[in-house]
Amino acid sequence: MTALVALQVAVGLASPVFAQAEPEQTNAELLEDFEHFMLIANYELASDVGATLMNRGLSPVEFVQLVEESRNLRRYEQALARAMNVADLEDLAALMDRTYRQGKLDRARDPAEITRNIQLLKGTLRQQQIAHDRLVAAGEYALPQLLDSALQRQDPELRARVVGVMRDLGRQSIIPLVTALPVLDPGRQEIIVDILGQIPYRTSLPFLVELYNRTDSPSLRSAIARAVQRREGEVTAQPADLFFALAEGYYDERVELTSFADEDFQLLWKYDPGLGLVMVPVVSEVFHEAMAMDMAERSLRHDASDRGTLALWLSANFSREIDSPPEYQNPAYPDDRRSAMYYAVGAGPMVSQLVLARALATSDTPLARLAIESIEETAGSDSLISLGDSAQSSSPLLDALRYPDRRVRYEAALALGTSQPGSSFEGAARVVPTLASAVRDASARNAIVLTGSDREEYDRLHTLLTGLGFKVLPPADNGLSDIAGPIAESPAIDVVITSTGGAQTAQLITAIRADEKLAVTPVLALVSTTDEEPLRRQYMRDRLVETRKNSLPDDMLTNAVEQVILAGSGGLITPAEATSYATRSLAVLRDLAVSGNRVLPVGDATGSLIASLGETSGPTRLQIAGVLAHIDRTDAQSALMDAAVRAAGDEQLALLTQVASSAKRYGNKLAERQIRRLIELSGSDDQSLATTAAAVMGALELPNMDIVPLLLEHGQPPSATADRR
Repeated sequence: MTALVALQVAVGLASPVFAQAEPEQTNAELLEDFEHFMLIANYELASDVGATLMNRGLSPVEFVQLVEESRNLRRYEQALARAMNVADLEDLAALMDRTYRQGKLDRARDPAEITRNIQLLKGTLRQQQIAHDRLVAAGEYALPQLLDSALQRQDPELRARVVGVMRDLGRQSIIPLVTALPVLDPGRQEIIVDILGQIPYRTSLPFLVELYNRTDSPSLRSAIARAVQRREGEVTAQPADLFFALAEGYYDERVELTSFADEDFQLLWKYDPGLGLVMVPVVSEVFHEAMAMDMAERSLRHDASDRGTLALWLSANFSREIDSPPEYQNPAYPDDRRSAMYYAVGAGPMVSQLVLARALATSDTPLARLAIESIEETAGSDSLISLGDSAQSSSPLLDALRYPDRRVRYEAALALGTSQPGSSFEGAARVVPTLASAVRDASARNAIVLTGSDREEYDRLHTLLTGLGFKVLPPADNGLSDIAGPIAESPAIDVVITSTGGAQTAQLITAIRADEKLAVTPVLALVSTTDEEPLRRQYMRDRLVETRKNSLPDDMLTNAVEQVILAGSGGLITPAEATSYATRSLAVLRDLAVSGNRVLPVGDATGSLIASLGETSGPTRLQIAGVLAHIDRTDAQSALMDAAVRAAGDEQLALLTQVASSAKRYGNKLAERQIRRLIELSGSDDQSLATTAAAVMGALELPNMDIVPLLLEHGQPPSATADRR
């Protein structure tokens, strides 16, 4: 309903003149006029009367009744189909179509309507067929009444027909039925087991095997064995393994485990002995996470020692937090429960490493960042660089250093650098350069625009992105191969925008995902109205891809860019974030330099730090200087001196102090020209500057021939008339 309301608001923004001119028209007359004007191709009047009708505030069920009571349903369908192909009427037609379909669903799911249709299962053959079809259309929502009818003993004929409906509902029957299963007596359990055995999905297997192991009823065990065999399962299987596999299925959001793929809400279930089945609506964004956690908990009850299951539960819990709408009160996870991070740090670094491994394997950037945060909270250096009992086991944290997203690379490097590892490990050479990159490149914004040979569209998108602060890579008429060099040189690509035909867009997305640098880059695909819906369905489960019409105005396009980056990677790195990454990275680099860590030699970052020294200012620049002052290299000390010469005021004094620090540690590495300039500074009229420059000269241990001229030039004999008191 959320999408329907949003679309209704959008259409309702225009207040048609026609609605003011004809206020006395009934809803039926407006609908008839809409059909008439559409069929004679008077699209302006059709738009007016259609918008007026949809602004009347009819509920979806009322709209369905209006359409069904009209003279000719086929005429309405023809008018709507034509409106779908008129650009100016497209949104209105989509609203009318969605309202009609939602009304059909709402009516079918109405409890009174469900009860009436269940009774019609005993009517004429036509009534039975109509009732059957309506109950199947109601889907999972019909299960409370259907289950009651299936368990009653007074009317065997009704029970048989209800069981047929439940069987035809297929996967939508399973979770409600297995929810009731443990609470019922063996006789009614057997009825449900027989129904489950007829439904061709394996979702029920964990519950059936678990009940088989718990019940003492021979007849129930026999019924379970038959049902399990029909689903190609084994009653000797371990329930922990079966529940874990089902939890994985929910975590992966498999289609067969999703009842209402295009809807805003899914259903959770509980069973009350007094009330029967009770449905609990939950927003679709967190449904799969809730079910994955539930199934993982069931698995852990059978095997509490399995780290993989605990890691799956933590992954789902983190994902719940990531995907939950703001301020949403989740019935499956009340606010008084502790955060996912609480459980993650309590589980220890090995489990969090497994969470990170899952995140990297599924290109889930937000999850990877949370996993690294939990690892950093509890891990020592050994558990950061190895996984398992063997030091040879590869650590997902090391793999994170190669992950395409900058935040993940930075945070992995920070965790490894902070740990001050004492023994070498594969990937150690990436840590220091990554930290140096966080100092220099964190705030950079880079984008790719792929429009094929349409240079006008490229220029339009280039202008928009440049205005948002992005550096846009050159055009790529023939695809990514045209810009392989610029891609490799960029620290990261924040977003890719495509604007091509539907088939070409799908090919481009495939190529983007195959590129190591772009594997987790969010993609905004701009396509024609005709191509949008097929592509939306194709990528509806891919959080890294959003589809929009290529006719979007600039303000909506800007919002779409921001939304796809937010969903795919947590949003652009803000200036405050960039400063934080730089500050944290410099602190780690300084600590590594001070400790003289041989595993992570800070000298590897010298070139990048020198470049950053010339590009930054303020506290960040002085932090960089502090790190360079701990690097035993000529170019490091020389860069500090050059920066000091170009600076002024307090910053110049601070940079000169860092030159002195470098000289005290590593001796004089300055060039002759720099020493001459230093001597000039020491003769400055500014006493603070002169004194600080002189201190540098002392630290450099310059020859007397460089110092004595200063003494002779500025030295004066005592005055003969000086006061001697």
